[in-house]
Amino acid sequence: MSVLEVPGQERAIAFLRGAAERPHHAYVLAGPEGSGKSLGARAFAAALLCHRGGCGECRDCRLALVDQHPNESVVEPEGRDIHVDTIRDAIWTPAYRTAPEPGRKVFVIREADRLSPAAADTLLKVLEEPPAETVFLLLSARAHELPATIWSRCHVVAFGALSEPFVVEQLVSEGIAETRARLAARLTGGNIGRARRLATAEEGLAFRDAAATALARAATGASGALGAADVVLASAADYKKSLKAEFERELSPFLDERGRPEETYRGAIRRLEVRFQRRERRAERDAVDWVLLAASALLRDRIASAAGVPSQDLLNPDLSIEELSVVRAAAGLAGMEEARAALAEDVNLNVRLVLERAFLRLSGA
Repeated sequence: MSVLEVPGQERAIAFLRGAAERPHHAYVLAGPEGSGKSLGARAFAAALLCHRGGCGECRDCRLALVDQHPNESVVEPEGRDIHVDTIRDAIWTPAYRTAPEPGRKVFVIREADRLSPAAADTLLKVLEEPPAETVFLLLSARAHELPATIWSRCHVVAFGALSEPFVVEQLVSEGIAETRARLAARLTGGNIGRARRLATAEEGLAFRDAAATALARAATGASGALGAADVVLASAADYKKSLKAEFERELSPFLDERGRPEETYRGAIRRLEVRFQRRERRAERDAVDWVLLAASALLRDRIASAAGVPSQDLLNPDLSIEELSVVRAAAGLAGMEEARAALAEDVNLNVRLVLERAFLRLSGA
């Protein structure tokens, strides 16, 4: 079966399937969060790197579908932006070097709208004179924010939003129980990638559990609000530790039988190491944001429930926080969203102080 199968995005995938045979040098995959852009990019990369056009079974496909192919480089924001040094090290330099293995090179830039002006200028120079057998994939939920000079040199592939019923149906078809599939789809706003992780991973609901615990503590008063910040930070620390084990799994295909890096793949291993270091630096902020988002969802449910919304229509139909008054829930909701916005805007803020202020608003202190 071809890897280029992304349910719900037939038009975009049909375009990429045809493009895989004679690819342009650069594409923008545009669409809202959870629309399948990342899955589409992985499938397209597999089709480009596979010697059979994306069979879905060979080593090239298996590695590309988990972003581990030696000829593939993945760039993500470090903090708020993608910096010029990142583009030089992960895009410019390897683009003009011989690929670790025979075949094309693929460069994936996630959240490409976060390119700093200097990074965008550096990328533009590569796009203006692209090396042979090299394809660039830029992913963005805000593609309109990309510089026009970059946009004009790429083919744009639009991914539409996925409906909650569709995400539920897809998860159920993968063997996930309908109740859990519906909960995952609802909690993630229809983001199929996050919904799948939440529904299948043992720690999938860990962030919501942390949010529920933190809200319960904050409801007890000022001291509880300070303890709620501790709960969120502990959850973030656990998530950061889990990244180490994930990194070790990603490295395993490039190690010999003694667990040592194979010389041929040192470049690919270095890229994985750099990517892991960036993810590790972002880990606390990402995890804190997920807990705050889960807390916001629980507080919305409290307000909606008080307004008479049936339990089956809530974001968390299996949980309730009725001990909170609607007034406190509304104050807390505002506090959670203000904290998320502040942490997204300024990477130098003291995370603990931002959390304490948010939970103190909920406690009424």
